[in-house]
Amino acid sequence: MDYMMVGLILAIVFWVGTWVSERNQRKVVKTGVGFQLQLPPGPPCWPVVGNIFQLGWSPHESFAQLARKHGPIMTLWLGSMCTVVISSSEVARDMFKNHDVVLAGRKIYEAMKDDHGHEGSLITSQYGPHWKMLRRLSTTEFFVTSRLDAMQGVRRKCIDRMVHFIEEAASSAGGGGTSIDIGRFFFLMAFNLIGNLIFSKDLLDPDSERGQKFFYHAGKVMEWAGKPNAADFLPFLRWLDPQGIKRKSQFHIKRAFAIAGCFIKERMETCKDSGQFADHDKRKDFLDVLLEFREEGAKDTYSFSPRTINVVVFEMFTAGTDTTTSTLEWAMAELLRNPRTLQKVQAELRSKIEPNKKVEEKDIEELPYLRAVIKETLRLHPPLPFLVPHMAMDSCQMRGYYIPKETQVLVNVWAIGRDPNSWEDPLTFRPERFMEGDKMDYKGHQFEFIPFGSGRRMCPAAPLASRVLPLALGSVLHAFDWVLADWVKSQDMDMTEKMGITLRKALPLRVIPVPYKGHATK
Repeated sequence: MDYMMVGLILAIVFWVGTWVSERNQRKVVKTGVGFQLQLPPGPPCWPVVGNIFQLGWSPHESFAQLARKHGPIMTLWLGSMCTVVISSSEVARDMFKNHDVVLAGRKIYEAMKDDHGHEGSLITSQYGPHWKMLRRLSTTEFFVTSRLDAMQGVRRKCIDRMVHFIEEAASSAGGGGTSIDIGRFFFLMAFNLIGNLIFSKDLLDPDSERGQKFFYHAGKVMEWAGKPNAADFLPFLRWLDPQGIKRKSQFHIKRAFAIAGCFIKERMETCKDSGQFADHDKRKDFLDVLLEFREEGAKDTYSFSPRTINVVVFEMFTAGTDTTTSTLEWAMAELLRNPRTLQKVQAELRSKIEPNKKVEEKDIEELPYLRAVIKETLRLHPPLPFLVPHMAMDSCQMRGYYIPKETQVLVNVWAIGRDPNSWEDPLTFRPERFMEGDKMDYKGHQFEFIPFGSGRRMCPAAPLASRVLPLALGSVLHAFDWVLADWVKSQDMDMTEKMGITLRKALPLRVIPVPYKGHATK
């Protein structure tokens, strides 16, 4: 009897799924003048599962292949989730220029949902007054030029420590060919940088047990949240959580929140004892700003609850560490795969930086080829190949097609960066393209190149990234010569991608650092 009941339930689910799938594929809306609008074109889909089985391990690449057949604006069904994929700079321009507000919502996956909603989240909050307040705080306090200038020393310290750790690793076995996982050093640098910007301390200091635990739990959240989750695409599975992704993600989020909460509580108690949040002679970190911030018109009340502050802090770590690590590891991989380009960027560094001097932020403007290497890396290997998923907050029309409310909208910047209609020889790593003609920037106005997105939901930390990425890469290229480990030849490098929260190398890049004699060690 039990087996018959299970079979009956499955049969009903399949029948309902078939009806919904066929209905969705035919879905049109009648206008007041007798016209009909339909969803953007797309491949036929299976009942219940939709187009999921047409995606490989690299969905950005699968979407790009489907777009060649079905067009630069395309509908796919990921289970019951209606998804519109944008794969060209022209359609991206239309979206961000003409439909930015209505498509400024966020599609939230199960791994990041909890009982508290998305209070305080700059990334996942829906577009509205609370999100606008958070965004304003980011652009006027966190990532404004004056604050970034004031915190140059913090960035310099974290990058110096990374270089020192690499030197130690290179000499741990007496030198002579000790290989390292370079991505690990980039990740530790990025994590400590965010820790210093927020808490004014290295969280991965050997003496910081709490920092080590926070690092562990934040890493596990990024690992689990980056896995494909059947419950996102088949709503009837949400209560089952068959892969355990939500359960495990929320476990580590709560542990990370508890640790961050201790740091926040300590700061609040210190502020209460001293009667102020930060000495005027002391540089304020991001936590000081969050604790000081008040809503307009409010008196002696904080506009942010402790949970809101916790969410902002956690998001800065998850958003800032993996993306930085991914970009720098891909940059090193592409340079080692293209030895002439590596020689060219190192020649620029060593001709502009005096012997026994370090690369400083003020030097970056005099290093155009280094900046071009970063941009070319972001073109070929955007850390978020779909940006952060958008969602239609209401039904709208775009390029003659109907976009239903709550449709997920993915901008395939990976495909846009490799589009032969926009880029000559698009699969070749050639930084020179960013030194020819009009120079592209990170402001999101040139839609062939939008690694940080565009419009209202553009990444607010782009000004920080534009400083950290060339400084970190320039520092390791100036301090060391680099050799591939295990006798791997440049033409035989494995450049396979691995999709998670960010687009990482499937195999970590193992390299041998050889200290450069003309580099300053202190």
